[in-house]
Amino acid sequence: MDKERWSSKDAPRASMPDELSHPKFSEWKFKLFRVKSIEKAPLPNDATVEKENQAEVDMEMVGSPGSIMKLCFGGKSKENLEGSRERVDLKLQEIDTHMNLIKSLCRLCGLSLWKAKGTAHEVQGDLEESSRCALRRMGCKLATWPEVILKVFMVDVTTDMETVHPSLFCHRCWMAAMRGGGFCSFKRTRIPAWKPHTSNCNLCFPKKSSYERMRKKRIKPLKGAHSLTKRIKKDSSASSGANRVWRQSTENQGGSGGKDWLNPSVQRGQWMKTITLCQRDHLSSKLIPQELPVDLLCAVTCQVCDHLLSDPVQSPCRHLFCRVCIVRYSHALGPHCPTCNQQLNLSHLTRPAKFFLSTLSSLPLLCPSEGCNQWVRLDSFREHCLNHYHDKESHEEQTPSEQNLDGYLPINKGGRPRQHLLSLTRRAQKHRLRDLKNQVKVFADKEEGGDVKSVCLTLFLLALRAGNEHKQADELEAMMQGRGFGLHPAVCLAIRVNTFLSCSQYHKMYRTVKATSGRQIFQPLHTLRSAEKELLPGFHQFEWQPALKNVSSSWNVGIIDGLSGWTDSVDDVPADTIARRFRYDVALVSALKDLEEDIMEGLRERGLDDSTCTSGFTVVVKESCDGMGDVSEKHGMGPAVPEKAVRFSFTVMSISIRAEGEEEAVTIFQEQKPNSELSCRPLCLMFVDESDHETLTAILGPVVAERKAMMESRLILSVGGLLRSFRFIFRGTGYDEKMVREMEGLEASGSTYICTLCDSTRAEASHNMVLHSITRSHTENLERYEIWRTNPFSESAEELRDRVKGASAKPFMETQPTLDALHCDIGNATEFYKIFQDEIGEVYQKSNPSREERRRWRSALDKQLRKKLKLKPVMRMNGNFARRLMTREAVEVVCELVPSEKRREALQKLMELYLQMKPVWRSTCPARDCPDQLCRYSYNSQQFADLLSTMFKYRYDGKITNYLHKTLAHVPEIVERDGSIGAWASEGNESGNKLFRRFRKMNARQSKTFELEDVLKHHWLYTSKYLQKFMEAHRNSAKALQATFNPEETPDEVDMALDVQDF
Repeated sequence: MDKERWSSKDAPRASMPDELSHPKFSEWKFKLFRVKSIEKAPLPNDATVEKENQAEVDMEMVGSPGSIMKLCFGGKSKENLEGSRERVDLKLQEIDTHMNLIKSLCRLCGLSLWKAKGTAHEVQGDLEESSRCALRRMGCKLATWPEVILKVFMVDVTTDMETVHPSLFCHRCWMAAMRGGGFCSFKRTRIPAWKPHTSNCNLCFPKKSSYERMRKKRIKPLKGAHSLTKRIKKDSSASSGANRVWRQSTENQGGSGGKDWLNPSVQRGQWMKTITLCQRDHLSSKLIPQELPVDLLCAVTCQVCDHLLSDPVQSPCRHLFCRVCIVRYSHALGPHCPTCNQQLNLSHLTRPAKFFLSTLSSLPLLCPSEGCNQWVRLDSFREHCLNHYHDKESHEEQTPSEQNLDGYLPINKGGRPRQHLLSLTRRAQKHRLRDLKNQVKVFADKEEGGDVKSVCLTLFLLALRAGNEHKQADELEAMMQGRGFGLHPAVCLAIRVNTFLSCSQYHKMYRTVKATSGRQIFQPLHTLRSAEKELLPGFHQFEWQPALKNVSSSWNVGIIDGLSGWTDSVDDVPADTIARRFRYDVALVSALKDLEEDIMEGLRERGLDDSTCTSGFTVVVKESCDGMGDVSEKHGMGPAVPEKAVRFSFTVMSISIRAEGEEEAVTIFQEQKPNSELSCRPLCLMFVDESDHETLTAILGPVVAERKAMMESRLILSVGGLLRSFRFIFRGTGYDEKMVREMEGLEASGSTYICTLCDSTRAEASHNMVLHSITRSHTENLERYEIWRTNPFSESAEELRDRVKGASAKPFMETQPTLDALHCDIGNATEFYKIFQDEIGEVYQKSNPSREERRRWRSALDKQLRKKLKLKPVMRMNGNFARRLMTREAVEVVCELVPSEKRREALQKLMELYLQMKPVWRSTCPARDCPDQLCRYSYNSQQFADLLSTMFKYRYDGKITNYLHKTLAHVPEIVERDGSIGAWASEGNESGNKLFRRFRKMNARQSKTFELEDVLKHHWLYTSKYLQKFMEAHRNSAKALQATFNPEETPDEVDMALDVQDF
């Protein structure tokens, strides 16, 4: 090309960047890198190729000083030419032979096409006119063969690859489809499993059939039998043709005739064209002016197809390819770079630098139209060629070179360089797409009933399928069908919390599922952290009217120190105590927002409008507190030091409202499982011994202050889009005997004053077991403590103790005078366990048995229970052992060891009376669940007391246990006052203690402070109603997961439930 053409200002190159227009572009631009060339000169044994192939190998045979630019933009190095080229060319040769073999086979049945004796049909083509009319007469309206094949043979051929699957199917399969009417096949066709080519490919290297007869040697195959094809070998001679390969064609398959020797680069180019099939889509590199620097020519050329880069991507090894070409190359030859043969993951491909993209778009291209020798920029090349197309007559057929250009680049109407659609503002996008939007809307109104969204999504789906972006297409299709391609973050959070997965375990599962399925099923950890912020306390705004006394008005408060709010001096703070808690009012707000859907549902069910709900809501809260014994975890060397912990929690029992003009309040929310660990929300966790009264008082002091302040104020919170007021009623009922005595300042359980509800002594309770009433209260205990502290009457210690009835410390938290059902069961079971031992040893006939005798009786009882009931002995009575021991079967087993018939009958009657009384204090609503036992409770308790005072007088003469006294004397009065005992038990808190140990093991850390924060956070999330609803809705997550992995093969009838442990 003459230089005057380039220097003219009117030429198209005048609009290019100045650096490209500069005559010494190749000299000064690449001096910036100052790195010597690593490009290898042409090999001396590469002979001159034929003239007809000269145009395709010019780019490879040109030698010029190289630069680091070539390495960065995809140049071919010395190692590529000497090392990896041979391995790649051999594999390409095998792929070419393999593709020639599968072209002669049927896609559906796998038989040879010539055996079918009929016309072969394209698998990916449209229906012929005759086939379409025949199927239309039978009611089939399908238009393409992939749809018919999917309907008849249940095979999806839309994802077929040229290097793996045949492109034709035989006349037999066509007849089967026609006879089935395009809906089914009356002939069983076995679909072969087409696999990519390997070194042990059965098509290229078939195995010999073994003709072996019994008791005879294997005979040789017949002379006329089919001969096996041999693996093609490379000529290893040291002659000038050492780098040439022998190409087996259809003319010389048998080995006869002359040999067709081709240059390796030309042969490799032909193989690449067979694999990529991009001749009709990508522009030829011959359109670029050859006067440009050689490094730049190599940089803008795809290293796979040697065409001009289209949708360029860059590999981690700094080589450039067309996106479609490298994807097809990797599917055919494996995941490695075609230039340097390094391992290549398609997900690691990135976009090149913006400087390179701008350089690529400004390249001059020679117009291929006849009579037009203009040089046009690449970004305006499509518009220029379309102008030639419109100038021609409408009936004139396009040339193949022009067919490559249609649809290659976006339209540019002149002016400044056209911006990409995604880089525009929303207004500019609407302006550019207004014509297309109107067309789609007209089509949707005419064909799809106005569903524009479905039409647009379908167009996007087809575009992804056409571009071989099947991964994104599968995700979009799953979204369109309602399955979704990933779980909701709340579902992932619920799965993590309910399966007790630590952060590292969840992240490992997330990466494993993503790697095996190729899709993001679970959400990453940062998404889960964003989701859990809305569920933890400190997210929702609220206000107190009037403001709480001695409590901050800020609402965005998360986990705080357990001693926050301590009003005494710093010296009085226990230094060795580790405690973490939520602020009480913030935690209650989060619990109410978690119940927002239940509250609004209750209002709708009761038919209450917002106009009638002006008096505000009343919230009843149950409080629980219990010690957890030894919760030590050994995280290093040294002996395990026992450490004890205390857990304070609360449960929202009910929410009621009094409508205008109504005298009674209406309950709009009632906790259905008040004793479940799912409804018991943690408030405070501390490493403290529950027997340490001073430390426990110090930590729970701020909680008591916040509780007292909330009882004197009302909460203003947005629920259902409106501001509503809430008042709180706190009832401390979830405490065992030991904790009640600690909080009310009473003496220990072994005190003479046996009961925390009345003033009876142990002797009085044993003589009169039934007739007692509740007399103690929190106010009375405070008054008695003042008397104990001041001693106004100057009495002696015994007289003063008798006056205050066992109140020896200051009560710091008000408790509800009630009976804890769970610990009542455990205490009574412990007493019956001792009665069984005494009856086995006939203690009623003896006095003061020795310790060895009692040990022998206990051993016999444990052995009998293990043998008959499979009940293993325990060191300390627990709820499960108590439930199995207090049954009729257990009494019958024990009676086998009791010698006296009369004592056996008394023992059985005692258990029968107890089992009739037990449902009254265990039921959440005895008036509804067991009305007969409730009516007969007083009579049964009197019979039970009489039996204890007569047949078992040896044990209850002047003494009785605490829980047995409460069971006989105070249950009817508590049920009459509160309506229930079992609903206010501490069973949920006890189950939460087990969760504490599991969450602590899950979040094991070196710092106990951070460990306690993680346990408190995850325990709160475990009790979230929002996450529980998601778990119930996605309890079938395993099925959804499998459907996402393989959406076509998962049957609807399979029911796989996620294995989540329930306590």
